[in-house]
Amino acid sequence: MNVLVIGANGQVGRNVVKELAESKHEATAMVRKEEQIDKLKELGASKVVLADLEKDFSDAFEGVDAVIFAAGSGPSTGADKTLTIDLWGSVKAAQYAQDKGVKRFVQLGSMGSNDPDAGGEAMKPYLVAKRTADELLQATNLDYTIVRPGALSDEDKSEKIEVSLEGFSSMEGRSIPRADVAHVLVDVLDRSNTYNKVFEVLQGDQPASEQLKTL
Repeated sequence: MNVLVIGANGQVGRNVVKELAESKHEATAMVRKEEQIDKLKELGASKVVLADLEKDFSDAFEGVDAVIFAAGSGPSTGADKTLTIDLWGSVKAAQYAQDKGVKRFVQLGSMGSNDPDAGGEAMKPYLVAKRTADELLQATNLDYTIVRPGALSDEDKSEKIEVSLEGFSSMEGRSIPRADVAHVLVDVLDRSNTYNKVFEVLQGDQPASEQLKTL
């Protein structure tokens, strides 16, 4: 499949591009700045498209078979960017996918978004945006999978994870490498048992391939 990676220049997004390059799929990396193009090609993107999530980016969907939405406004921005990128960017991406006949849509969510009121005040706008984006994606006719990782780390990929459809009771002291999150986002593309599923994921002691079969 030719997979459009939205948020390809982010920390998880760059790992997704690398994962796709090492798989049977191809990556079309969507970036906002021209100076980011060469780096994404070095990571293995077969194509890089320039587009802005806060504008019309429907042209990026031409010729693609699936979407991985891994975009995020980042911790240094305010609630306004969280709305326009994390929430509205996802909504537009899902609509463009439907308009272009792209059925497979994998979205990077977040643990804690199942109950934004339970999080701290600083995180609440982000979790509300993620929860709403997930619910709006679920209301589409797309073959979606929503992956909600816990705290992210920069450790090397282990391909050892634990997944939960019900949600973990606690993530205290636990995290997951960004590289493992990217591995999961790519691995689920061909797994029909993950269609129309929302699940949480943390680093664990079981192979990712085995854990994903349980969903």
